[in-house]
Amino acid sequence: MEEITDRVKNLHKKNRIQVSNTKKPLFFYVNLAKRYMQKYNDVELSALGMAISTVVTIAEILKNNGLAVERRITTSTIDIRDESRGHPITKAKIEIFLRKTEKFDELMSAAAEERAEGAVAGCS
Repeated sequence: MEEITDRVKNLHKKNRIQVSNTKKPLFFYVNLAKRYMQKYNDVELSALGMAISTVVTIAEILKNNGLAVERRITTSTIDIRDESRGHPITKAKIEIFLRKTEKFDELMSAAAEERAEGAVAGCS
């Protein structure tokens, strides 16, 4: 029963990003994760199957730029019902939990200033 309760809570997390392999470009998710960390201080990246490599890449970009630190990584498998084949399919699942670094706000401010300066220079 406790496991079911935890799953229901996870469905409604505000700081969770479920990454798809086909829907959005990589930097859409990177920028979304930055916004979530600004608002909530941490973010959970989640993916199934082929999208797992995208989630790992997003996490590495955030970590390598000094914006995030890894709190936890969980891996598992889940069974998904495939109506066309009539039987369940087992898919790999990953969840990467990141927290913003102490320098996060400073780095984000510096990036915003750079963009503003670039916009002004482009208008000249």
